[in-house]
Amino acid sequence: MCQSNTLQGPDLHTGKWLRSGNGGSSSCARDQHSQLDSPGLAGSAGGTPNRRTRFRLQFPQLALRRRLGQLSCMSRPALKLRSWPLTILYYLLPFGALKPLTRVGWRPVSRVALYKSVPTRLLSRAWGRLNQVELPTWLRKPVYSLYIWTFGVNMKEAAVEDLHHYRNLSEFFRRKLKPQARPVCCLHSVISPSDGKILNFGQVKNCEVEQVKGVTYSLESFLGPRISTEDLHFSEASPGNSFQQQLVTKEGNELYHCVIYLAPGDYHCFHSPTDWRVSHRRHFPGSLMSVNPGVARWIKELFCHNERVVLTGDWKHGFFSLTAVGATNVGSIRIYFDQDLHTNSPCYSKGSYNDFSFVSNNNKEGIPMRKGEHLGEFNLGSTIVLIFEAPKDFKFHLKAGQKIRFGEALGSL
Repeated sequence: MCQSNTLQGPDLHTGKWLRSGNGGSSSCARDQHSQLDSPGLAGSAGGTPNRRTRFRLQFPQLALRRRLGQLSCMSRPALKLRSWPLTILYYLLPFGALKPLTRVGWRPVSRVALYKSVPTRLLSRAWGRLNQVELPTWLRKPVYSLYIWTFGVNMKEAAVEDLHHYRNLSEFFRRKLKPQARPVCCLHSVISPSDGKILNFGQVKNCEVEQVKGVTYSLESFLGPRISTEDLHFSEASPGNSFQQQLVTKEGNELYHCVIYLAPGDYHCFHSPTDWRVSHRRHFPGSLMSVNPGVARWIKELFCHNERVVLTGDWKHGFFSLTAVGATNVGSIRIYFDQDLHTNSPCYSKGSYNDFSFVSNNNKEGIPMRKGEHLGEFNLGSTIVLIFEAPKDFKFHLKAGQKIRFGEALGSL
């Protein structure tokens, strides 16, 4: 039987104290329901709150919920400004110091969204300007020696070993090698275009390519819409064919890929991996997130988000492409024969790209490249992605994760 004018305890949903009265059974039922819904109150002996209940009564759940409700009504930019400082603390503070906030409705921004919000393009341009500052002669050796020690650079391979010769960090990053330091393999049809680490290789399946093991991206998103057949002299494909099938020009061939990651200590120039003809260049402005394998594992389609330069053409077996992918502090991608290319510009439209054809009335063959010939350079290090057509008996001579140097064999027939 209900007692009149008796405080029953707080309702944690409304923040009001419940008082029973003489209003009949319906009021009594509501009070009993409120008691059962309040953890700790129903199970406390003699109406005395237990330790867990006392903690919940003292914890300002109502105030926090009201505050979080205000956040949900804010505009998206304002919401980011309010919630992201808490998110950063959430991931940095030990022992889950902000975990109680999650119990009252607050949710931290995901690590991926938080990382994507970093102005990597602006930081990369600032880093590029810093790299071009001429260092005093007395400071060059200490600065370059620290970099050599940190990233394991082998200066014995450099064309100029004297550290005082490099006026700034940019020149040091783009140092040339001695001619005999990287002999080009003549026995295999495809060689490594650069120094680096093999992240992945193999056949392209289901129009998807692996950036690292288990993490894929769309082939069409990466290369963009198919280039006109006039530039590449390809036969027309059936509209019903998949994007992958449209790239394969010869019956019995397959599409292959190889991903090479250039670390900061690697040689930063890249070369032609085979004898081929470059017909077209497509430049995708985009983000400049890190392409470190650790980051590539938790950001899906990372290579499709980043700025990249896609060179496409053909070799003796059909379609061939080489893509230079930009990364944090690697906003500058240079192609030696393409003076019109300008990367990491301050403004760009998301998802846009611009095309340039090397096939013209005066030059119907495009740009012929010989195996091992200088092709371009990064301003720190990034990723090279090869996607090409070859017969089914093409074999890679690689292992995932292995270190490779420019000129060494990638695969052959």
